[in-house]
Amino acid sequence: MARVKLVNIVKRYGRIIAVDHVNLDVRDGEFFALLGPSGCGKTTTLRIIAGLEAPDEGEIYIDDKLVNDVHPKDRDVAMVFQNYALYPHMTVFDNIAFPLRARRKQLGLTEEDIRKIVVSTAEFLGIAEHLHKYPSQLSGGQQQRVALARALVRKPKVWLLDEPLSNLDAKLRVAMRTELKKIQMKLGITTIYVTHDQVEAMSMADRIAVMNAGRVLQIGSPNELYYKPSDTFVATFIGSPPMNLIPCTLVEKTPIEYTVPAELSGGILGSGKVRTPYMLECPGFALPVESSMAGKIRESGAGEVYLGIRPEHITMSLKKPGELAVLEGVVEVVENLGSELIATIRVGNELVKTRVVGDERVTPGSSVFLALDARRILVFDKKTGKLII
Repeated sequence: MARVKLVNIVKRYGRIIAVDHVNLDVRDGEFFALLGPSGCGKTTTLRIIAGLEAPDEGEIYIDDKLVNDVHPKDRDVAMVFQNYALYPHMTVFDNIAFPLRARRKQLGLTEEDIRKIVVSTAEFLGIAEHLHKYPSQLSGGQQQRVALARALVRKPKVWLLDEPLSNLDAKLRVAMRTELKKIQMKLGITTIYVTHDQVEAMSMADRIAVMNAGRVLQIGSPNELYYKPSDTFVATFIGSPPMNLIPCTLVEKTPIEYTVPAELSGGILGSGKVRTPYMLECPGFALPVESSMAGKIRESGAGEVYLGIRPEHITMSLKKPGELAVLEGVVEVVENLGSELIATIRVGNELVKTRVVGDERVTPGSSVFLALDARRILVFDKKTGKLII
């Protein structure tokens, strides 16, 4: 196991900055994911760690050792590629044995030692009965296990995986997520996993770095990224459906007094009996804002903001509830997912998504009311996208 640290890593391809001053500190034994859309720099970052790409600027440390000038084969890392990169003319046994045979003298191994290690690793991954076969005779899931075995067979300090599940069908991909996590936990190996699939990252990783346009936007646990995204990109990239972002403007009016129900206390509305002149004016409704919260918005310099709220923190009903944060709209689309419905509601000129759980059933064209859980409301600067509160 090993710690991996990147300090101000920059990689350019001509005028294109693929990796833009990336800083990472992956802990010993951690399952760490690099998550982002295609072209965001996550695979390039992984290849820089592996030594397959050289950074133009910055430093790479593995186990607290500077490895910028260390050859890939001497970094003690193993990489699993998206297409598995198995040798088609070799049997499964020979594919797995290849990295051991390439370093036989360096590792001081006999052929019998190699055989025992290969068989043991194959048994651990459940592919021992396929050792005599060729890659073309295996299913996608079996080929992936061979690629994993080849990477693990020499017990590297760091395990690098570049979208290893992308070529599998949806059902197998879900099963292999569980298997990969179990393997990593059992071995305790430091793992860096690249994916564009936020469900993969959220379900497997201890921490996630969300990347876009070569930059790391936020690093945190799945819960931190989900409930406290640093900006609107993270807010809408994490979660399915993504967070609703409703454009609003902070205005000052005649002070109003209201009482916050105990179940809504602690959010943007404040707690207990509140008197405030501040309102967030949003399409179709206005939301009172407790003065200290309004002060944070004003201090940020943001005149226009986004009100952010997750679909599951919105309760839909056909009758108007007696709550403070209520939108009125018309149902446009209903997606039936079995255990729940995803309803898309038009509120003014905005579309708002909510999860409908239970017996509440609506059809397109229905007029509905949406009650927002004020404790879960976030506010983002509309211009910069940065989280304010």
